[in-house]
Amino acid sequence: MTAVPLVEIAAVIRSKNAGPYELTLDVVFTTREWYERVVAAHALTAEVVARAYGVPVEDVLHLVEFAPAAAIKATLRRPLVCGDPGETDVYGAQQHAPLLALVLDLP
Repeated sequence: MTAVPLVEIAAVIRSKNAGPYELTLDVVFTTREWYERVVAAHALTAEVVARAYGVPVEDVLHLVEFAPAAAIKATLRRPLVCGDPGETDVYGAQQHAPLLALVLDLP
């Protein structure tokens, strides 16, 4: 196994608002080969995302592998409803940071 930082194999790592109750995380890989390698190794799963965000796996509502874009999309339950007191990122645009530190184990 080889430890590969996600930031080295992804062209885009971003988060965005997906409504008042959800956030979406997008990872678009630099090449189809990296995408296929990550998918084949099951290296980016709901469990991996949950661990990175420190949330129960049940809070990862969807994880979609989208081959046409060489991308993986995850949808998370927001910790606070969008706009509630204490909620700090209405647009969800600053929530991708845990993915920037993620290191994947790949064969």
